[in-house]
Amino acid sequence: MVYDGQKIDVGYRIDMINENCVIIENKVVERFTPVHEAQMLTYLKLKGCWLGYLLNWNTVRMKYGIRRMVNGDKPQ
Repeated sequence: MVYDGQKIDVGYRIDMINENCVIIENKVVERFTPVHEAQMLTYLKLKGCWLGYLLNWNTVRMKYGIRRMVNGDKPQ
């Protein structure tokens, strides 16, 4: 990560990124918490992306484990 011109080694790693604009974060948890959402929003802001998906693989049906997250307004 680069902040204010300084390169900072951080432990944050994006699970997957599609076309350098959609972030996908995989989880295996009982349910999503505000910490998971904050993590995704941080990834979106730091990478400069607009759209991200949290995927929880610990569900009966995958459709119950998908959360779409948006960072601000859609780019033009």
